[in-house]
Amino acid sequence: MRLFVAVHPPDDVVDLLRRLPRPEEPAVRWTTQPQWHVTLRFLGAVEDPGQVADALTSVPAAVRAAGVGEVHAALGPASAWFEGRRILQVPVAGLDELAGAVAGATAGWGEPSTARFVGHLTLARVRGRGRGERSWAGTSIEASWLVDRFELMSSQLGRGGARYDTQATVSLT
Repeated sequence: MRLFVAVHPPDDVVDLLRRLPRPEEPAVRWTTQPQWHVTLRFLGAVEDPGQVADALTSVPAAVRAAGVGEVHAALGPASAWFEGRRILQVPVAGLDELAGAVAGATAGWGEPSTARFVGHLTLARVRGRGRGERSWAGTSIEASWLVDRFELMSSQLGRGGARYDTQATVSLT
């Protein structure tokens, strides 16, 4: 089973995301509401998600031990392209300690990551080898929320993008 750990935005943030312009363009696949999340760590293929779920229960204590009482996510201030203009995203700040604790708890699964955590919510992906329109970036969107939980998710690839299912939820409160 293909797994990742994620934070989902609350309903009021989803409403803001839903109002963003989504120009019709055959070379672009826009993400849908069920796909909107911030990935804390991608694990890849894992045989027993129950073991990962058990390991993730240590994360809230690790976050508190790092001196973080509450985790606040900050979306924005605007949409942006990642380098190469193939993924349109909105930056999400404030999740570094949580992502670090998740990485520590799940170190036994997946490839070790040497890259710095870059919180973001993906809005669109360009198909093929094309590049997205520069003008689609820069759309203002700002929101913040208290992160009270995170989820272990499974991912199944298919037409129209990935389908995600929650395998476990861990409360931070």
